[in-house]
Amino acid sequence: MAIGKSLLPEFDHEMANTRKTLERVPDEKFNWKPHDKSFPMGNLATHLANLPSWGTLTLSSDSFDLAPAGQPVKTPELNSTQAVLAKFDENVAATRAAIAGAEDEDLFKPWTLLSNGNTILTLPKIAVLRSFVMNHMIHHRAQLGVYLRLNDIPVPSIYGPSADESAF
Repeated sequence: MAIGKSLLPEFDHEMANTRKTLERVPDEKFNWKPHDKSFPMGNLATHLANLPSWGTLTLSSDSFDLAPAGQPVKTPELNSTQAVLAKFDENVAATRAAIAGAEDEDLFKPWTLLSNGNTILTLPKIAVLRSFVMNHMIHHRAQLGVYLRLNDIPVPSIYGPSADESAF
């Protein structure tokens, strides 16, 4: 089995759990944040919606500059749960297709993250998919789960039951 195809069940599982969490974000809480240093809930949800696009970006290029010519790349602002879910679904579908079509040799090619032309890191594309797409998403999904809890919004079961839902 090709490496990309072997990654798809995990990808599908993590994306479904992320979507389930994003569905719980109420529009009226988009500006809420637990601390001054924290993302507002809507920005965190938007970040989660955009993270899958890094998979397509990684598989279709050899590098990405976060701040070409010193100007940070801006991601689209999303202002509702419906918009977040639509962007998330679009990005998941595109990345899933890219992973499904990836050849093993392509997954081992290096990919470089830059900022203003300076290298931040270089990793094999498969490592970028696992760390910058899936593990990064899991990290922020957990943050969103805390935001939900602090707002008395039921936290979905992810890997097992939550205090609000049975896993089965």
